[in-house]
Amino acid sequence: MSATTDPIAFRLATLADEPTITKLAERLATFELPPWRRPEDIAAADASEMMRAVQGGVRGDAVLIAERNGQPVGCLHVLETTDFFGRSHAHISVLATTAEAEGSGVGRALLEHAETWAARRGHSLLTLNVFAANARARRFYERAGWAPEIVKYAKPL
Repeated sequence: MSATTDPIAFRLATLADEPTITKLAERLATFELPPWRRPEDIAAADASEMMRAVQGGVRGDAVLIAERNGQPVGCLHVLETTDFFGRSHAHISVLATTAEAEGSGVGRALLEHAETWAARRGHSLLTLNVFAANARARRFYERAGWAPEIVKYAKPL
């Protein structure tokens, strides 16, 4: 099998995965950001939140590592939450792949895993956030059947 057709396995992240999680979080800001956002701040915040979830072992909050041939190729942070309107649902906080795994089906497998995770917990809605300028990610999600729901505007003062 080629690397793009080898199976993808998922496992819960551990404390030993912190370097992998940190490196994958850096991928979340690889597009033109608004001038008031810094890539290192985004990466640090996402990595910190994922490690908090790993350390806390909170029910309804999972960080998973995707592996192909025993090597990390992506990560997923999915959690249960309630939206502003009071609806309980699942939310993808982070979905990231390595640069080498991009376009190889890992992102699609991570999305499918999140959908299964949410459905098993009885949720009928799964959400995620994406920067407006991240056109590549937006196309990826829209091809997978996702649609925008709320648009957030920002104005630096």
